[in-house]
Amino acid sequence: MTPRFQFSIHATDGKARTGTIAMQRGEIRTPAFMPVGTAATVKAMKPQDVRASGADIILGNTYHLMLRPTAERVDRLGGLHGFMGWNRPILTDSGGYQVMSLSELTKRNEEGITFKSHLDGSRHLLSPERSMEIQRLLGSDIVMAFDELVPTTSTRDVQAAAMERSMRWARRSREGFDSGGAHAERAALFGIQQGALDQDLRKASADALLDIGFDGYAIGGLAVGEGQEAMFGVLDYAPGQLDPGKPRYLMGVGKPDDIVGAVERGVDMFDCVLPTRSGRTGQAFTRGGPINIRNARFAEDQGPLDPECGCPVCAKWSRAYLHHLVRAGEILGAMLMTEHNLYFYQALMADLRAAISEGRLTAFAEDFRRDYYRDRS
Repeated sequence: MTPRFQFSIHATDGKARTGTIAMQRGEIRTPAFMPVGTAATVKAMKPQDVRASGADIILGNTYHLMLRPTAERVDRLGGLHGFMGWNRPILTDSGGYQVMSLSELTKRNEEGITFKSHLDGSRHLLSPERSMEIQRLLGSDIVMAFDELVPTTSTRDVQAAAMERSMRWARRSREGFDSGGAHAERAALFGIQQGALDQDLRKASADALLDIGFDGYAIGGLAVGEGQEAMFGVLDYAPGQLDPGKPRYLMGVGKPDDIVGAVERGVDMFDCVLPTRSGRTGQAFTRGGPINIRNARFAEDQGPLDPECGCPVCAKWSRAYLHHLVRAGEILGAMLMTEHNLYFYQALMADLRAAISEGRLTAFAEDFRRDYYRDRS
């Protein structure tokens, strides 16, 4: 019988690990990158093409889906998987980050956050209990605890207060999730470590989460403008504060070189809008670094986006054609650029898994950074 949630580590190399998360809707190979399907779609991609790129799991967004089409409607229509045509695992975030970044806040207290919708101004309460309910209605496979995010530039007192409230909300999330009946019997719940850039706050957060007990642990509050050096400074210690037998998920990351550095520091899961958003704006990720296909130098370039890439886009279409599509605003341009970027990210994850398994991660990372940065030196 397929387990509800089981994480197996197959090999390690330094702090890095490669393994498998087994769930009822399929296995997730780690380190894993989750394409972002904010509104029940990975933008410009069909579900079968997302899967063909190598993705084992995608991410859905609680905030956006609760507002449109509403979690209740998705539930009536059979759940998020059937609604969007993706039959593999889905992780849903708790909605807390979007509430903070997109909404006009009217009240934030111990109960939760009352906010105005960015769509129509309607008022809503998002609390730990409501977040768990929404994620249950969506049919999420991996549910995220509800937390409070504050900028890393906030005072330490503000950061400490937000972390402590997040830990109280984590316990309420645990209780709300556990009362979810059949959903709780097949889904998993991840807690989120907070504490900004402060090692002591991070440790206190980790201790609180470990006391509650979760299936996996996210490192939150990073990739919000602090820069790579500061983020890596936190990742030098934060993963080690968490349960070594559970997956570690770095939320909202990131650029390919961010991912390589985070894997070296022991992170197992990632998500980011970058490959899809960049694809829609004409940026392609290649092993020689990112390129802007809108640049005039590609107007008659008959080579592929990335000569080392084996994706369907690089096999068939030239830089010149993609340059034309993107400059002309053709929908196909966004589709092909996005498809290439998702293949690039999934190929990077496969390369990282192989390097860890074969004990050559350091050499792989050094070669990757040398090639990726070569046009910026």
